[in-house]
Amino acid sequence: MPEIRKDPVFGRWVIIASERGLRPNEFRPGAGPDGKSYVCPFCPGNEDLTPPTIYSLPGAAGSWRLRVVRNKYPALTAESAAGNRRDGIYDSMDGMGFHEVVIETPEHDRVLESMPAESVADVVRTFVLRMREIKKDPRIKYVMIFKNHGRNAGASLLHPHSQIIAMPMAPLRVLQEIEGAAEYHLERGTCVFCDIVKEEQAFKRRVVAENADFLAVTPYASRFSFETWILPKAHNSHFEDLPGEQAQPLAEIVKTVLSKLSASLPDLSYNLIVHTMPPQDPAAGHYHWHIEIMPKLTHVAGFEWGTGFYINTVSPEDAADMLNSGKRYKV
Repeated sequence: MPEIRKDPVFGRWVIIASERGLRPNEFRPGAGPDGKSYVCPFCPGNEDLTPPTIYSLPGAAGSWRLRVVRNKYPALTAESAAGNRRDGIYDSMDGMGFHEVVIETPEHDRVLESMPAESVADVVRTFVLRMREIKKDPRIKYVMIFKNHGRNAGASLLHPHSQIIAMPMAPLRVLQEIEGAAEYHLERGTCVFCDIVKEEQAFKRRVVAENADFLAVTPYASRFSFETWILPKAHNSHFEDLPGEQAQPLAEIVKTVLSKLSASLPDLSYNLIVHTMPPQDPAAGHYHWHIEIMPKLTHVAGFEWGTGFYINTVSPEDAADMLNSGKRYKV
């Protein structure tokens, strides 16, 4: 069973999940689509290679067009118990939570940006539906939705999929972001993310895409080259409260941003993460859910790990210019 241990210096929690090392890796030499030992567990006809379906959308001729399953090699498990244990100076608990996989399409080689907007909207609506269901469990204090695309971003399978991990505490990184937004709100009386939307609409140069409901920008203090944020224009602290009519425009702007990144960056690998308030917390005036997309062009190295500073070699203004012009970036 997974275990969660608390770092006594930083107060951050670390998941110890040895079984994760057993998961299949399509990028391992000799194990790819041409390797005899590899069979994609997410392709139609291989449903017996995954845990049972939690949720699905029907496709043509009795097939499926989207599936949600428990992760076969979970970081956290529902079978574990919540509750802190003390061992001398150390704190730990069972790895209680949920780890689900959203198989976005039955097509093995399809990328998200090439899918029809309605299919991407299905993925968005599934995220919302699963979050609403998971938050009914009062033990769950945070739900993380993310997508790793490409080997450099940590993906082990090519087949398009996203993941949902629900955990019994809010991560330190999330709490720091929320606290920073709360301090801004206390000082200025406004939501920092709402102000970012207004500032970027006025400045224009860092805008990558826009529609009536959402704005995509390369943030002013981008940590990574071509880092892009998607923010709703209307204030909303909880992603699971996304109005149903906004799933389609969100899908469209996600497609636009990923298409631009793919056009400018060869062999695109990226991490996509939904940032939202903890699900048990009430609506907040100081925080604004958003999506962060981080292409993986370089590796975080010694200086970054040692200081917490990031060195970005492409300014957000230049990145937006390249994305909007379709110019290819030379690594």
